[in-house]
Amino acid sequence: MAATYDFPSDLLAGQEELRQVRAELLDLLKRLPWSVEPLDGFSDTGGWRKVERPASPGWTDDEQAEVEKLRRRERELAVFVSGHRFWSEVSPPDKVDARMRLKHTRDAPS
Repeated sequence: MAATYDFPSDLLAGQEELRQVRAELLDLLKRLPWSVEPLDGFSDTGGWRKVERPASPGWTDDEQAEVEKLRRRERELAVFVSGHRFWSEVSPPDKVDARMRLKHTRDAPS
C-alpha cells in the first residue's frame, strides 16, 4: 500500500505557488527574444545539427526586471519548500517518495 503524508497547509501552499511561479517564468521566457542583449541573427549549417536564430532586439529593462523578480521568488519558494520543518518528520528512506507526492498533490483526485 502506498504511503500517505499529512502535508502542512503552508507547505502545500508554498509548493503550489512554486509551481505557479515556474509556469509563469517559463511562459515569459518563451515569449521573450532568445538573447538578453541585442544580437545579430546567425545560421550554422556546417555542424551535425542545423542551428538558426533570427536577430534579437534584446530584452527591455522591464522584461529583465520581471524575469529577475520571478527567478528570485522561485529561489525563495524552493528554499522554503525544501527546508520546511515537515521534512525532519519524514524518515530518510521515505523522503523521495514524500517529495514526489507533494509535487503531484494537484494531480491527485480530490
